[in-house]
Amino acid sequence: MCGRYVMARAVGDLLADFDAELEDEVSIPPSWNVAPTDAVPIVLERLVDGESGNKHVRQLHVARWGLVPSWAKDPGIGSRMINARSESVLEKPAFRKAMQSRRCAVPADGYYEWKQGPGKSKQPYYVHSGPGHGLVFAGLYEWWKDPTWPAGEPGGWLLSTSILTTDTPPPGSESTVFGKLTELHDRVPLPMDNATMQAWLDPQADDPAGLVDLVRAGVKDVAADWHVESVGKEVGNVRNNGPELIRPVEALF
Repeated sequence: MCGRYVMARAVGDLLADFDAELEDEVSIPPSWNVAPTDAVPIVLERLVDGESGNKHVRQLHVARWGLVPSWAKDPGIGSRMINARSESVLEKPAFRKAMQSRRCAVPADGYYEWKQGPGKSKQPYYVHSGPGHGLVFAGLYEWWKDPTWPAGEPGGWLLSTSILTTDTPPPGSESTVFGKLTELHDRVPLPMDNATMQAWLDPQADDPAGLVDLVRAGVKDVAADWHVESVGKEVGNVRNNGPELIRPVEALF
C-alpha cells in the first residue's frame, strides 16, 4: 500500500540522480505529504529517431498521481488508481496496456504507513532508505485526452501514473526491517534498484510478465536497508506539508 509519500528533491537533483533530461521545463515543488491526485515526478524512457537509428532517451515528466485509463470518461477514476497490484497488473483493463509499453519509475524520499492501535487510534510511520539514498518505485503511466477540449487546440492531454505494490517480505534473518514493515501493512510499494530499473524502463522490452517477476524478485535486497520511524499525527492532514512531518517522535503504542 502507498497512499502518502515524500518527494522533496529539486528538479536538478532528480535529473542528475536518474541521468535524465527534460522535454519541457517543469516545476515540481518539494512535498513532504504527497497525496492522491497531486502532481508528481516520474521517469520514463522513449525511443527517438537519431542519426544512427533509434535511441533511448530518459526523461523526467510531471504526472498526476492516480492513473486515468485512456478509455475513461473523466479523470475522476484516477483517485482509485493510485496503486496497482503487481500480481494482477496484467489482468486488469485499467493497467494492462500501460504495463505493455508505458512503464515508469516513481522517485520518492520515503512513504508513510499507519499502524492501528487501540480503538480508533493510529500511529503514522515514515519508511525511508539510508541517508543520502532515495527510493524508486515501479510505476505505470498513461495519457488521457479530455473529450471537452476544443478540436484543433493544442493541449488537453493529462499524464497520470500509478505505483505498483507487492507483498511485504516476511520477517527473516536478512534484516529486522521486514518485521516492522509486516506490523504496518501486508503490502509495500514495489521498489527497484538501478539494474531492475534499467530493465523496467526499457521501451523495447517485450516480456511484461517477466519484468514484473524480475522486480518482485529483488524486493528483499532493495528494501533491506529501509528504516521505519514513528512520526507525528500531523501527517494525516493533507494541508500539513513541511520537513517537520518526517521528524521522528516517540510512538503512542
